[in-house]
This record gives sequence, C-alpha cells and structure tokens, in this order.
Amino acid sequence: MKNTGMRIVVALVLQALWLGTSHSEGPASPKINEELSKQEAIYRSTGEQVPEGYTVDRSLAVYAEGLSSDFGHALANLGPKDRWLDIGAGRGQAILDYYTADYDLAHPEGQERRGGKAQAVAMSIEDRRTRLWQQNAARLGENQIRYLFDRRLREYSLEELGQFQLISDVIGGFSYTDNLSGFVENVLGFLALNGIFYTVLQDVHSEAGTNPPYYKDSPFLTEITNADGAEVRACSWLKSITCVEVTCELKTEWKPPVEAYRIRKTCNDVTVPALVRIDYEAGTPPQRRYQLRN
Repeated sequence: MKNTGMRIVVALVLQALWLGTSHSEGPASPKINEELSKQEAIYRSTGEQVPEGYTVDRSLAVYAEGLSSDFGHALANLGPKDRWLDIGAGRGQAILDYYTADYDLAHPEGQERRGGKAQAVAMSIEDRRTRLWQQNAARLGENQIRYLFDRRLREYSLEELGQFQLISDVIGGFSYTDNLSGFVENVLGFLALNGIFYTVLQDVHSEAGTNPPYYKDSPFLTEITNADGAEVRACSWLKSITCVEVTCELKTEWKPPVEAYRIRKTCNDVTVPALVRIDYEAGTPPQRRYQLRN
C-alpha cells in the first residue's frame, strides 16, 4: 500500500510512542525527521491505528509466492544443524507454518535425509506474538524457535545472533529501512558462507526495466541514482556488492508487483556500495530515494 492515505498515524499518538534514531548517513532535515517519526509510529501502531497495508501475519505460502522461485526448496533442505532468520516476521506465522505436519506432507522430498527441522529466529521491531506462538515455543523446546523484538538488526552483535544458512525478509527491514546499504551490510554479516538471503522490493524498476511505476504520476517506491543523477536499478546495485551471487525475478502477479532477490554469499570479504539517503516518506512501505556515494 502506498504512503498516500497512510496518515492514520495521527500526531496524538506520536508523543506516546518510542521514536527510534536513524543511523543512516544522509542529509538530515526537519521533513525527513518528521517522516521517520511517522514511520516509527506505524511500527508501534495497534488495533484500529494499524494502517492498511501494514501486514503482520503473512503465511509461509505467501513467502513462497513472493520470494525467488527456489525459496521453498532451500527452506525444505535445511536440517537440524541449520538456522533460519526471518526479518520483519510480524506474528511469526511463516515460522509456525514451517513446524506443522502439513508442511512436512507438502515437502516430502529429502525429509529423511535432512532429519529434524532447522532452528528458526523471528525478528520484529514490535512484539506481535500470539498465544499460538507461545504454545508452539513451549512445545518445541528451548531455542528451537525464538522471537526477538524491540531492537533493529543493526543493534545485535554477531556473538548474540550467530550466523544463519537462510535469511528471509518479505517486505520487512529491506523495504522499510532508511539506511539501505547499512541494512544489507548487516544482513550479509549474519549470513553464513554459501548461505542465501531471500527478499523483495515492491514497486521498484526491475532488472529488465519493463515495468512502469505502479502508482500513476508517482515515482517507484525505492529509487537509486549515481552521482550524475542517472538511474541505478536495485538489482544492479545488489549485483555490485562483492562476494555475492545475485538473481532478480519480477513477479507481476503481486499488486504492486515485486522484484524478488536471491543473494548467495560466496566469500567473506563483502563490500556493499554505500548509499546516501536523499528522501524518505513514511508509508507501508515507505517511499525512498538514495544516491550512490562517490
């Protein structure tokens, strides 16, 4: 859902909510600071104050539809020594689905070889756990599934989280952060060698460049330019990162369309080309504009 019409986040709520500090390297302005405050209020909204489009209960089936086509196979191949991190997990529904008998029936391939399930960590800015999560956490035992909240990815150390063979993000931090290059750098730091990061962007100029902006008379939700002002597509920027192998897949059946990214870490000497935040407008997800730093 585009930011227009997202102003359910009224000023009366703002002072009552914790407002995070941006660590993005970009020009600070009263306008951007105001938009970041509005965005923080969206994160903390509950009940009728939750804006349309801010989804916290996506199922694992929705993940498989939106992420790269091999996501389901990669998840099914994880074994008990592997770990899965889901960023922007909301209620953690995708992880709960993974631990059901229905999931095993739908993914019989390799079940005997892989043995038990991978450990899974759900990460959310806000605590949206349900009774169902609590019941499953008690049933599965300590540390089989964990739920982390009230901190952003950048606030965790490698010693706290460890590394993961699979990281997913379906319109979570990758779509919402104001510090896109810093976020990707953090994700790749938590990704094990040969691990894969699966994520998407809504309403972004695809690798092929065949899709117009979804919203009439509006820019794409995420835009990147170089120092000369020329467009740099998100897929091209991701492919410029060292030590990764990237594929990009446009999915037009989603409304707005999404481009799905499969990012495999091939070595540890990762360098992410830095982006400077130029503009940010709160929404679900926000509209963002960046420029490559020289």
